[in-house]
Amino acid sequence: MSESEINPHPVWNIPNILTLMRIAAIPLMVLLLTTGEREPSFWAAALFSAASFTDWLDGYLARKMGIVTVFGKFLDPIADKLIVMAALIMIIPLGRVPAWIVLIILGREIIITGLRGIASSEGIVIEASDLGKFKTIFQIVAIIALLLHYDYHWFFSAGHPLLLANMHNVGMFYLWIAFVITVWSGVDYLFKFVRVIIR
Repeated sequence: MSESEINPHPVWNIPNILTLMRIAAIPLMVLLLTTGEREPSFWAAALFSAASFTDWLDGYLARKMGIVTVFGKFLDPIADKLIVMAALIMIIPLGRVPAWIVLIILGREIIITGLRGIASSEGIVIEASDLGKFKTIFQIVAIIALLLHYDYHWFFSAGHPLLLANMHNVGMFYLWIAFVITVWSGVDYLFKFVRVIIR
């Protein structure tokens, strides 16, 4: 039996490498956020944006290339949660986000991950809702804006800025939306889990 027959989907493929790169970016992002100054914050936001793009890209490539692996299915959601957690935790001491909001968001992720693990071990499939997708989108937008934090000029005409936006305010606006959806989706999953368990 050939090696390809034993392991038709090797661990070292493009989607999994992108996922590992997302994890490897976390220490650099943390380092950039140690001072809270404008330029390092900008690059931290750029790094987080690139990592968020690879989250979509690795899933797309895995499906397109037909190389969905157990390792990738395990590592991808962990990588997503790690970089979100790292970004949120690092901006707490910078005064950019209330600690209690971060605590609830991270607590929700830990609880739902645990419930998913229990359901999976029992062979139970709980259908995911679209709330999770919206939660992720609003969290990403909020975190990018909170990482940028400072005032930025947007949209230029003849070299003159048309809009000045305080990115911290923009980030908090989207974070509140993300917070509501995060709690809502968590409660929704919890009720689904309980209904399945008590059947």
